[in-house]
Amino acid sequence: MIRVDAAWFAVEPLDMRAGVDKALARVVTVFGEARAHHAYLFVNKRANRMKVLVHDGFGLWLCARKLYEGSFIRAGVRHDRGMPLSHEQLQAIVVGLPWERLDERAKIRIL
Repeated sequence: MIRVDAAWFAVEPLDMRAGVDKALARVVTVFGEARAHHAYLFVNKRANRMKVLVHDGFGLWLCARKLYEGSFIRAGVRHDRGMPLSHEQLQAIVVGLPWERLDERAKIRIL
């Protein structure tokens, strides 16, 4: 199992033809560096494909996912480059759930 201590979602889309080297270059450009045990998520322009780059401390893993129906929910434009994701948000985004509103749904305000 690959350990992921933190996850980051890039706002700008990535060309899904990108391999490990191009994805790593984008991580360094957007986030400044690729940290061990961090995952970096990218979607394409149509938001139906996602690539995740993980630095495990020894090397890099590049995973891809394609949705045949629907699309991944993109990050809001309020973030310039990328945004951190909680563990719950990471789990939600890879299955296409509304991950940006998870914190709101965890609270009950009306009795």
